[in-house]
Amino acid sequence: MNVRSRFALALLASLAFNANASVITVQVAATSPAAQASAAAYKLAVDAAIANPAAYKGSKSVAVYDNLAVKNYFGGISNYAFESTINFGVTAAQAGTWNFRTGVDFGFGGALFVDGVALGYNTHDMWWANSYSAANGSLQGAINLAAGNHIVKIYGLEGCCDGAMQAQFKAANASAYATFAGNDKLNAVPEPVSIATFGLGAGAMALIRRRRRKSA
Repeated sequence: MNVRSRFALALLASLAFNANASVITVQVAATSPAAQASAAAYKLAVDAAIANPAAYKGSKSVAVYDNLAVKNYFGGISNYAFESTINFGVTAAQAGTWNFRTGVDFGFGGALFVDGVALGYNTHDMWWANSYSAANGSLQGAINLAAGNHIVKIYGLEGCCDGAMQAQFKAANASAYATFAGNDKLNAVPEPVSIATFGLGAGAMALIRRRRRKSA
């Protein structure tokens, strides 16, 4: 494969990357956890801990938001602030009211946001025990989403001994919940740079084909 072929394939691969499914990241920081008075207060407390370089434990990518335990990514730690971010896309056909739920283990409560809007929070000791019917074990809410890119944020404060957590969505007109994952088909809407990249890649491939026909 010549240089032009490799260049074109790299451009097309870049487009595929930009149109990937949900992207999930988790951040953790040491803190002195305490129950907060509102969803906004949980966001502020967690953001402050994560912004502290001395407390910050790092960021990890997550393939599937299921059986997510902090100890599996950051080792056995206690007294920490937890923040997960899910970037996903909604197509025009999927626009409408979406439902979200997350089963958590937050000893001092937590909050759920979508696009900066608080959908719910809980100040109790939260443990979902792998069931959304568990009292005080989950954060749930619904919001109307237009076509485009969107962000789910989950904030929590934990003392110790974290259990496996989950985050799910039910798209508009869907009949059941699905788990956020790197293969959930919630493709982000390509940004202008991605569209331009596609044009460059397609043009490069067309040029290669014309050159090959001429040399045949």
